[in-house]
Amino acid sequence: MASSAREENVYMAKLAEQAERYEEMVDFMEKVANSLPDGQELSVEERNLLSVAYKNVVGARRASWRIISSIEQKEEGRGASDHVAAARDYRSKIESELSSICAGILRLMESRLIPSAGAAESKVFYYKMKGDYYRYIAEFKVGEVRKEAAENTFAAYKSAQDIALAELPPTHPIRLGLALNFSVFYFEITNSPEKACNMAKQAFDEAIAELDSLGEESYKDSTLIMQLLRDNLTLWTSDMQVSYDNDPSFLLLGLCAAKFFPIHIFSFLKFAYVLSSKKKTCSCTI
Repeated sequence: MASSAREENVYMAKLAEQAERYEEMVDFMEKVANSLPDGQELSVEERNLLSVAYKNVVGARRASWRIISSIEQKEEGRGASDHVAAARDYRSKIESELSSICAGILRLMESRLIPSAGAAESKVFYYKMKGDYYRYIAEFKVGEVRKEAAENTFAAYKSAQDIALAELPPTHPIRLGLALNFSVFYFEITNSPEKACNMAKQAFDEAIAELDSLGEESYKDSTLIMQLLRDNLTLWTSDMQVSYDNDPSFLLLGLCAAKFFPIHIFSFLKFAYVLSSKKKTCSCTI
C-alpha cells in the first residue's frame, strides 16, 4: 500500500470513530493491516485505532447478548414459552455475529499482527488482544467449544504475561491492562476467584511501588488501570471475608495522584473510574 493510501485509510478510520461508525472503522484499519509489507508492523496509533474499532463493534454485541440473555431467563421464569423461543432465536443471531467478529480479528492477528510484532510492547499488546477475543467467545459458548476457547484464552494471556514480566516495568499500562483482563478471565471464565484476586493484587502492589517514578502521561494511564484493578478486587471480595477498601496501598494511590497532579487531573481520573464501575455486578476490563 502506498504511503498516501495508508494515511488516507487511517484518517478515514479516525473520521469513522468520530461518527461512531465502528464497522466502517474496522474496515479501514483492516485495509491498513492487510496491506503492510511483510515484517512491517502497525504504528502505535494504528494498532490503537484497530483495537478501538474492534472493541466497539464486539462490545455492542456483548452488551446486547447480556440484555437478551437476561430477558430470556426472565421469560423462562414466567413460563412464557413463545417469548422464550423468540429471545433464544435472537440471542443465537447475536452469538453468530459475535463469532464472526471474533474470528475476523483472530485471523488478522495470527496471519499479520503477531508474526510482524518486533518490540516486546507490541507482542504483549497483540497476545493480550488475542486472549481478549478468545475470552469473549468463551463468554457465550458452551461445552467443548467453550472449553477450547478458555484454553486458547489462557495460552494467549500466558504468552503475553511471560513477555511482560520479563520486558515491561510493573507500571507499564499494557502490562497492567493484561493483569486486569487476565484476572477477569480467572474470575469469570474459570471460576477461580482466589487466583483472580491474587493476580490483581500482585499487579497493583508491584505497580504502586514504582508509581512515583513515572512521567505524567504514563502516570495517568497506569493510575486509571490500577483503580480498575482496585474496583474489581472490591467487587470480587464483597462476598468474602476479605476487604481491600482500607488497604494502605490503595489509599496511597489516591495520595500519590493528589500529590503529583493538579486537582482537575485527579478529578478526571476519579470521574473515569466512577464511570467504569457504575455497574457493580460486572468486572472491569480494558
